[in-house]
Amino acid sequence: MSRSLDNLSPNSRIRDDSYGGMDIDIIALFGALWRGKWFLVLCLVVGVFAGGYYGYKIAVPQYRATATISFLSTRAQNVSGVDSVVSGLRGDLVTMNTEIAVMQSRQLVGKLVDALDLSQYPEFNPWLRELNPYTVRNFPKYLMGKLEKPQMPADEIVRRTATAIAIGKISVVNSRGTLVLRISATTENGPLSAAIANKLAELYILDQIETKFAATEQATAWLSGRVAELKTELEEIEANVKDFDAQTDLVSPEALAALRFQFKDNRDRLDETRVERERLAARVTELETAQSSGDFERLAELANDRTLDRVLSTVDLESATGQEAFFARYRQVIIRSKLGVNRADEQIVALERSLEDLEAAIDKQSVDLVALQQLKREAEATKTIYEFFFGRLKETSAREGLHQADSRILSEAVPGGYFAPRKNRIMFITGIIGLLLGAGLLILRELLQNSFRTSEELEEATGYTVMGSIPRVPAKSRRDVLSYVLNKPNSALAESVRNLRTSIMLSNVDDPPQIVMLTSSVPGEGKTTQSLILAQNMSALGKRVLLIEGDVRRRKFADYLDTNKSGSIVSVLAGGTELAEAVQPIAEIGADVLAGEKSKVNAADLFASKSFENLLADARSRYDSIIIDTPPVLIVPDARVIGQFADAILYSVHWDKTPRSQVVQGLRMFESVGLKVTGLSLTQVDPKGLKRYGYGRYGAYGYYKSGYYDN
Repeated sequence: MSRSLDNLSPNSRIRDDSYGGMDIDIIALFGALWRGKWFLVLCLVVGVFAGGYYGYKIAVPQYRATATISFLSTRAQNVSGVDSVVSGLRGDLVTMNTEIAVMQSRQLVGKLVDALDLSQYPEFNPWLRELNPYTVRNFPKYLMGKLEKPQMPADEIVRRTATAIAIGKISVVNSRGTLVLRISATTENGPLSAAIANKLAELYILDQIETKFAATEQATAWLSGRVAELKTELEEIEANVKDFDAQTDLVSPEALAALRFQFKDNRDRLDETRVERERLAARVTELETAQSSGDFERLAELANDRTLDRVLSTVDLESATGQEAFFARYRQVIIRSKLGVNRADEQIVALERSLEDLEAAIDKQSVDLVALQQLKREAEATKTIYEFFFGRLKETSAREGLHQADSRILSEAVPGGYFAPRKNRIMFITGIIGLLLGAGLLILRELLQNSFRTSEELEEATGYTVMGSIPRVPAKSRRDVLSYVLNKPNSALAESVRNLRTSIMLSNVDDPPQIVMLTSSVPGEGKTTQSLILAQNMSALGKRVLLIEGDVRRRKFADYLDTNKSGSIVSVLAGGTELAEAVQPIAEIGADVLAGEKSKVNAADLFASKSFENLLADARSRYDSIIIDTPPVLIVPDARVIGQFADAILYSVHWDKTPRSQVVQGLRMFESVGLKVTGLSLTQVDPKGLKRYGYGRYGAYGYYKSGYYDN
């Protein structure tokens, strides 16, 4: 029973939708891993043995020694004072990490290399090591006889190289929650590891003291220079104050205040004088205006003069003499008033001039006072700074020679114990790696698989029934194929052909197929071998069997049989030979064979002719079964032409070789012309390959049973 290829179901591993799409089935992948469990075990064992070989035979033993140091002081730095250059270390994480970096610095490790002369050890000096001729780099030179030991470079290059290697062999870690650092050295020599750890601890403590000494000396030198500069600057500023003070007329700020008071007093006097002058000027005007009125009493009142009042009371104002005396005195009063106005004007001018002089003096002395005060302030500030730095200089100088390290050695390293390689761990890791690589290979093989290995895969991918699985024929040549089947009638091959024959006959119980056509996707899939042994198997039932070589282009029957070339299917179709004359009985298969022959006429045209239809009709009347071996369907159209006359179409698929896309395309080509493929056969199955892929439980070829098969 078949179904349309448009509704192909996914197989258990990869769905081939003829468009190249792939959906990964996780369960199927795990199934593939389970089937390849022995391969995984092998990979695991190989990985473990490889790790063991490396750990026990190749890896160089490493020994580790550890020294510990602890910090004594945790004083915080005083950034405002010179104490910061020699203060103790804080106990925070940043500081601890900084000190770890200092211990592993090139400068400190370089001192270690010099102190222990590590460049004389091959472990730290690559130029002293023996050359390995079997490395990828050295092996070609070794074969050519040009492998020579490189010359020793300059001492500085050797020292830098040894320093870099030593840094890689030293580790410094901080014990959690403490101010303790653990200095570890790992080398090929236990005593050397201990010496490196201890010497690095000593150099680190010495470096702390040297750093403090250097910082103190640097601070002292800087402070000395700064104090000298400040002293010179202070002396210059004080000299400027003295010079300025000597050049100015200002006695003191109090004198400036007195000038300002005098300026205010003169300004008040000026205002009063101006008011008095205005009053006097108004009196003169009033007196002059009233003079012509003739009112002697009013004039006397305005004049406010005792002499004029006495003249008014003693003289006769009716007489000319009396009036003359009165007006003479009145005019004197006016003249006296005008003299008062003139004196007021003179006072005003004098006061204004005095104010101008005072204002100029105040302005000048104010500027001088500000400048003097600024110079004094600068002198005071410079003096304060000078005294501060001078005091710090004395304090820093006193500290020299009193420095101590911020840490001490808590415990010295002892000759290192065995550290690496951890053989068990290496074997475990390499075993896991081998297991993962094996699993990766199995999964990759499953993902890259583009062929069929079981009947179930073929059925699920195409929807067509697999009628049989034909194992690979264990024969050296094609001539030996039929002999093998005849000599071993109970072999797995013979039984598989019987199963195939039974499936074909039962494909239509009511009307068993008489004409069976065999084809495939491409050449080399075993359909010709299958046709021969199927004809041999059917003839063994006592049936009259005709085997027709439908592949007249390649004509492979001659590789299996000794056929008579006097008659062929081409001569029958041409009408020159009768079918009975053209067929040749072959004793090896017990059937008649109608061989092919090269023809100038296109093979597809021959099979599409009425003559071929008549040939098959004649054959139906003479034989019980007719088997036609046809060309591959993807190569030429012959199979689709012949399939129109066949009762059953058997499509051969090479085990683990034919690509899925080719099978799908070939089946669709039959459907495109309305032909129904009866079933599929999986050919050239390799039983050992099935076991290798983990399919030992599929079919009769996974495990041979001596009670059933005779191989």
